[in-house]
Amino acid sequence: MKKLALSVAITATLATSTSMAATIYSADGLTYKLKGDWQLQLRDDYKKANDFDVEFDDLELKNTIIYDLGNDLKAFGQLDFSFNGSADDSSASDSKLEEAYLGLQYSNLKLKVGKTNTAGDEFGVEAAYETILDEDQFDVVKSSGDDLIHLEASFDNATVVVSHEIASDGNASEDGEATDLFVSTKLSELSLAAAYQTHQASGSTYSDDTWGVSAKFDAGFATFGTDFSSTDYGNPATADADISNLVAIFQPLDTTRVALGYVNVDSDADNQDASSWYTNVTYKFPSQKNVSVFAEVAKASFDDASVDSEIDVLAGMQIKF
Repeated sequence: MKKLALSVAITATLATSTSMAATIYSADGLTYKLKGDWQLQLRDDYKKANDFDVEFDDLELKNTIIYDLGNDLKAFGQLDFSFNGSADDSSASDSKLEEAYLGLQYSNLKLKVGKTNTAGDEFGVEAAYETILDEDQFDVVKSSGDDLIHLEASFDNATVVVSHEIASDGNASEDGEATDLFVSTKLSELSLAAAYQTHQASGSTYSDDTWGVSAKFDAGFATFGTDFSSTDYGNPATADADISNLVAIFQPLDTTRVALGYVNVDSDADNQDASSWYTNVTYKFPSQKNVSVFAEVAKASFDDASVDSEIDVLAGMQIKF
């Protein structure tokens, strides 16, 4: 009987739902949600050797299971798949598992264990569709793990996230060890955040320390943001590096958003500094806000003279549910 009810619910939901996550089934304390994020774009990237092509930036299906255990306690599981590789390369027939974890939530505390993003992945203000340079130093060093323990606490105007990637030496999922902390708060129109990570790569005796701070201010007519992140590599042979971002986001119409951004990479290594700017515009259809079209132009400058770059141009479409 439940299989029949599930089949009916799927048919009805896929036919009519326009929410950000389709509730496929909800009964007897069980909720199953399916979320999709599909995006493709026509792009001529910054590399002069590359011509225009169709890129699949997001082709994701996210499955969420939630059990209500009573007394404000819930059990949940997440299984997310990405089909980007299969779409970009016809020889790649397999999907990629993006996230796979189980967890428990009690009131404002949420604990999850498995394959997911680190706490440091929460950091950053960058607003580009495609990044020529890395978004921040957490993205450079480590932003996800296969053996992750992730704890999040949400309060009225603050969020605290702690994660630890188990070293898992000798196992197939062995990928180093990392501990992350992310803290954010909102004070009226001002949002502040800070993050820290200590990371030791698999097989290494050195620890890399990364920290970052960010701020966003809602001025009404626009939102302005900035962040700065820095990594002190334990290995003396690896040059320390900083990344900073500036961004301004305008919404001239309810349906239209415009973003302007600047990224700067400052490395202690010779000829490794770089910077880039980008601007993009997004239009969301008024009758269906989960359907949007967008365009972006970006340009990067590299101290490394061997990097032959040009203007990065793209236009695309995105559908979410």
